[in-house]
Amino acid sequence: MQKIKLNLSFDCFTVKRFAITGILRRCIAAALVQQGVSAPCEINVLITNDEGIHAINRASRNIDAPTDVLSFPMFSFEPGKFPKDWEDCLDPETGLCPLGDMAISLERAEAQAKQFGHSLRREVGYLTIHSVLHLLGYDHLDEGPQKAQMRQEEEKIIAAIPGMQR
Repeated sequence: MQKIKLNLSFDCFTVKRFAITGILRRCIAAALVQQGVSAPCEINVLITNDEGIHAINRASRNIDAPTDVLSFPMFSFEPGKFPKDWEDCLDPETGLCPLGDMAISLERAEAQAKQFGHSLRREVGYLTIHSVLHLLGYDHLDEGPQKAQMRQEEEKIIAAIPGMQR
């Protein structure tokens, strides 16, 4: 079993903290396995609200609006092509590959779950998988092949997790 260290912070109150933590762990693990990432990994996750993610979006991307999820990869991987030997990617102090950071607006996830007619579990899971794929080099800057490739990978991962389908 792959080692994954999840550094999780909540800067907003939620009674669903335990459930969200479980969803994050399950979806991150499934995404890394499906993508063939064999290195022990570390990911920092912030669960915030619209105000918190708005501030991050403004400071990091100069976009003055809230969003649902932000991803900050540590490496510039080519999607689906990872090192055979992860040694150069490992932090010498921890022995882990620091994949990067993600921030999820729980407030936005709740609104989108309602809008799309599915559970908060499914929405947080989708946003987590989406973010992990960004950390692994996937992007959707265009509305063409990149976006289609990323959506295809998201759906494969979601299909492998019981209860995550629409």
